Parts: sequence; structure tokens; C-alpha cells
Amino acid sequence: MLVVITYDVNTQTEAGRKRLRQVAKQCINYGQRVQNSVFECIMDYAKCKEVQHRLKKIIDVEQDSLRFYYLGNNYKDKVEHIGAKDIIDVDDTIIL
Repeated sequence: MLVVITYDVNTQTEAGRKRLRQVAKQCINYGQRVQNSVFECIMDYAKCKEVQHRLKKIIDVEQDSLRFYYLGNNYKDKVEHIGAKDIIDVDDTIIL
């Protein structure tokens, strides 16, 4: 299923900036960045729970937030892109 992960981390302190970097590094391991704090991830339910667990350990729930949008398996008709940044279709074959 396609899961969109978004986050907002308070970066007014050095600790906040460190949390922001850590959240981004974790998200990169699971999907593709489509905007600064937005990742699209193809994963099953178990993998999604794993990501949530890892991210919850990083953020400060008093200052930061995470959002998970579950778009399911038939997501291609639910996502529309307008603009310059090309997005890689993670379901297509990639030749290196």
C-alpha cells in the first residue's frame, strides 16, 4: 500500500534540528521524498508499524508531529502531481 508520511519538527533548538535530520534519515530508508517533509512509501502494514515505532522514538511529542496517510494499493488514481519535480514510479522497473 502507499503510505504518505509527513512530519513537522520544531527546529528552534539544536536538539530539534537533530531530530529533524534523524526523522528524514529514517524516512529515506522506507520511501521517496516528494517534498521537504513529505515521503511516499510503498509498504505493508507490518513495515508501516515498524516505521511508526522508529519515528516515535525520535520525535518530541510535545513539540513535533507525524502524520500517516494510508492511500492503499489503488493509489495511482488518488495522486495527482503538478509541477517541476519528477517523481519516480516505484512500481516501474528501474534499470541501472
